[in-house]
Amino acid sequence: MALQKKGYPEDDELVLCIVTKIFHHGVFAHLEEYGSSGMIHISEISPGRIRNIGDYVKEGKKIVCKVLKINKEKGQIDLSLRRVNEGQKREKINEVKQEQRAEKIIEFAAKTAKKKPEVVKIEVHAKISKKYLLLHECFEDVVRGTVDLEKLGIEKSFAKILTQAIQERMKPTQITVLNSCTVKTYDPNGVKKVQEALQIGLKQDIVTIRYAGGGRYTVTAVAEEYKEAEKIMESYVKTTTDAFDSFGSVEFVRIEK
Repeated sequence: MALQKKGYPEDDELVLCIVTKIFHHGVFAHLEEYGSSGMIHISEISPGRIRNIGDYVKEGKKIVCKVLKINKEKGQIDLSLRRVNEGQKREKINEVKQEQRAEKIIEFAAKTAKKKPEVVKIEVHAKISKKYLLLHECFEDVVRGTVDLEKLGIEKSFAKILTQAIQERMKPTQITVLNSCTVKTYDPNGVKKVQEALQIGLKQDIVTIRYAGGGRYTVTAVAEEYKEAEKIMESYVKTTTDAFDSFGSVEFVRIEK
């Protein structure tokens, strides 16, 4: 990432890393957002016994890790790969992509205003970081019309140029979570009951369901953040499963994109 964070990450923070060196006992990785290095012990690569670390990671590969412990005196950062689930991995990668996108917008606005992009990025980040942890979160609020960049301290003429660039180049994120749904019933009125049960948990346009044939359906939950999309899907799964208890069964399986 062009804009690096200062200092050290927090315990339990998710960080994007690049594998730099693989040893018999562990892995060294570069923390892209902080410009520092961390260590993943072999026991934190994957659950169970590992015969060959190379089966799990490769040099140059980008991975998402969790910060376990930091020793600032020695400059050591202990990381874990196995403690990051797929949902957390997707969320972190999406966050990084959105930040990079936000930085590109600042660069475009800076060139439009005939300013030096690297200098402007640092200045804008300094102003925005007083209220927001991430640039793209601020920019999404700009698109929604709930924040004024000038009021955050950004110079008036450039705030106008940046706001226009954001509105033209950025839309609120739409995160999609997909599940495959398989239903079974031997009830005489099973078809009708299945249709009714599947409809109970639907919420306007944020949850949709499509028939895939052979008693299988595809369920889609949409939100602006992964956590919210996951929450919506979990709610639908519970509601639908409860509805099936009296006349059949339903099984949900995550579809990885």
